[in-house]
Amino acid sequence: MIEAKGLVKDFGPFRAVDRISFTVPKGQVLGFLGPNGAGKSTTMKMLTCFLEPNEGTATIGGKDILQDPLEVRRQVGYLPENAPSYGEMTVSEFLEFIAEMRGFRGKERVVAAERIREICFLGKVWYQTIETLSKGYRHRVGFAQALLHDPPVLILDEPTDGLDPNQKHEVRQLIKNMGKDKTIILSTHILEEVETVCQRVIIIAEGKLVADATPEALISQSTFHNAITLRLSPDKFGASHQASQNIEQYRSSLLRLNGIDRVETSAEQPDMLRVFPKSGKPIFDTVNRFAQEQRLSLSELKVEHGRLDDVFRRITTSPEEVVNPVSQTHQDTH
Repeated sequence: MIEAKGLVKDFGPFRAVDRISFTVPKGQVLGFLGPNGAGKSTTMKMLTCFLEPNEGTATIGGKDILQDPLEVRRQVGYLPENAPSYGEMTVSEFLEFIAEMRGFRGKERVVAAERIREICFLGKVWYQTIETLSKGYRHRVGFAQALLHDPPVLILDEPTDGLDPNQKHEVRQLIKNMGKDKTIILSTHILEEVETVCQRVIIIAEGKLVADATPEALISQSTFHNAITLRLSPDKFGASHQASQNIEQYRSSLLRLNGIDRVETSAEQPDMLRVFPKSGKPIFDTVNRFAQEQRLSLSELKVEHGRLDDVFRRITTSPEEVVNPVSQTHQDTH
């Protein structure tokens, strides 16, 4: 449904997007990540025909953004980061206006607006002018205009920005449900959102594509993947001096075990040890056996899943390192 082919965008001497290529099949929610200034919004503006690339092109549903931009726009619902609107219009007037711009006429225009009113939970503010709305509701109106014509492709830039936790949950569920039969590109800084909603992640840094994988594959590369947290029970921990001696002894003993890469302690949490495996391999049995042999009284023994923010920081601060652990199943979707 979406195919980017060597997209390049220059602003004077500055190259914002540097030969980015990727494909997204129907029924996939793609997380599009990168630090500020990485080129995410510029890429999305090229895909939606708001900006013309200096080199390369892209197709949406088989239609080329350079040769057939009007047909591309018909297939796309686009939510920019700061969605423009007319502040003096009420929500209902604005969405009926957008419906008319999208080709709805007469009663169809009203029906389209009413349908999106329910989907985006806009009933409470339906007759308010947009300039009187909170940031969250204004953003929800922007989301509504992107969905209004029920497009097969959605390109969403920070769709939950400004929403409260309940609203964020509603929008994430909506995106997950729509992702079953639409193609969605979702840009966000909320990495928890990526794990919850997206089946695949692309990360760009300095205008270049530096990662393309499933969230699970990326998380498995975290230094915290399969790490173990041990926390001693407060009633067994003892006096501060004795406790620190015990922790250091446990740390030294753990470092001698097979499969252990390093063991961290914390001055802020003196009752805790964090044990890191070599190459991310499971070490729970080893650490659990150690705890039993030492007769440790523990209040916590936890295996870390991994941290996406850890991986994100590593590969966006070293963009020459390309991460592409794409499974065979994932390749088959291209």
